[in-house]
Amino acid sequence: MQKDYAAVLRGLTEYHGTTMLGHFGHDDPWQTLIATILSARSRDETTEVVARELFRVFPDCASLASANVRRVEKLVKKTGFYKTKARRIIGVSRVLMKEYAGQVPNEMEALLKLPGVGRKTASCVLVYAFAKPAIPVDTHVHRISNRLGWVKTKTPEQTEEALRKMISEKDWLLVNDLFVFHGKNVCKPIRPLCNACKIESVCAKVIKRKK
Repeated sequence: MQKDYAAVLRGLTEYHGTTMLGHFGHDDPWQTLIATILSARSRDETTEVVARELFRVFPDCASLASANVRRVEKLVKKTGFYKTKARRIIGVSRVLMKEYAGQVPNEMEALLKLPGVGRKTASCVLVYAFAKPAIPVDTHVHRISNRLGWVKTKTPEQTEEALRKMISEKDWLLVNDLFVFHGKNVCKPIRPLCNACKIESVCAKVIKRKK
């Protein structure tokens, strides 16, 4: 299995593009955190546009912490669940101002104590904001890991636990970016483009179908 995962990561790297969170870079961990919260159940293309407009109006943690919730709701409406998201991003910004002087903590335990921050969001912040090893598991990572035959899991939490045991920590940073890009462009939920897949030869689902 160690050999298989290394071959998959190499194959995906050959045509890898940048995901939404990758566009924000490591310059501002707060922006990465807020964009990740907004991305829940929202298309990345929509989230990126909305997040950039939000950051234009509220450029830092302090400004969002003191923002009017109705104004924030209007700005984030297109991402869906906008009332909940508006309250959540204002709330987490207030906690950061009060307890961390507006700075985002760079440890999993501290991130999980922030309101509305779960393991996936915390892992995204660690990977994309701080380049610290973690494996954020969204629907793409969960789906592709099961299709490849790496895991047989029913929940993202189970998938994360299995992948952490299987993949060397030095490669954890690669997994989310590669799998999200692959899942959006090739290994789609419905009608995956197997003929265009760079890792088809090691995919358990394809191998099983051919047999």
